[in-house]
Amino acid sequence: MSKSNSHADEPTIIADTNLSRAWARLFLQIFDSRRTELSPLTLSLTGFDADGGVAETAGVRESLDRTLKLKHKISVETVAFTIFPERLWKIARGDRSRLFSLYSGAFPRYVAMNRAANGRGLYFERMTNFSKAVPSDGNQLEFILSRYNERAGVRDTMLQVAIFDPARDHIKTARLGFPCLQHLSFVPTKEGLVVNAFYATQYVFDKAYGNYLGLVQLGAFMAHEMDLPLARLNVTVGVAKLDGVKKSDASLAPLIATARAAVEPSSVPSKSPRPSVSARGASA
Repeated sequence: MSKSNSHADEPTIIADTNLSRAWARLFLQIFDSRRTELSPLTLSLTGFDADGGVAETAGVRESLDRTLKLKHKISVETVAFTIFPERLWKIARGDRSRLFSLYSGAFPRYVAMNRAANGRGLYFERMTNFSKAVPSDGNQLEFILSRYNERAGVRDTMLQVAIFDPARDHIKTARLGFPCLQHLSFVPTKEGLVVNAFYATQYVFDKAYGNYLGLVQLGAFMAHEMDLPLARLNVTVGVAKLDGVKKSDASLAPLIATARAAVEPSSVPSKSPRPSVSARGASA
């Protein structure tokens, strides 16, 4: 007897130039199906602006954030912050050493804000303080950037970041909220930087929009430091789960309507406002 609800399906591929529309397409594909998950999924974003910003459709993030708040879940921007602390990058004014220092100093406070959610770590912390046995004092991003910028012809296999750590994460807990993001790689190309991310599982309602936004912001930071444009973000997900909400929940109606409008050809892309962020909950 199978112990899984997943299926050995062909990959679902969603490619778009608009983050809101890509998320809406994913959300609706699961919502309109007889299942509560897709397995596997590849979502690819392109069309970034000169600063690595991504187009969003007015109203989608706002509608999702309202629904997340109604369900007592954390906001899109808070999820994104766990992957890349964009607000600290702005404070650092383009000085990545200052960014890393600010984050290191603030990290204990982020954990204390919600020890139950953040006690096992946050993604950016794993990227920048993985283990003292790792070069650059555990800062994988600094290792990549330093090696890339010191000479030409750096091998692609050097430009990788580990999140999953068997020493900490191979435990018997039935449900582990962190880390769902397992691995990242950065590939310089003639068109610009390509970012690849792998999730074993991803919670589409709770976290996926914020996951994608945070990965775009991380990619923009890395591209800036490598003096490249951001060309593409590829996210591969082993199992993309609706999770966190039931399809029969009537309170989803406004979000469903907004998502459906976003995938129509007449939908007009725009930049969504970027509210202040916190790290009171960890990203899956």
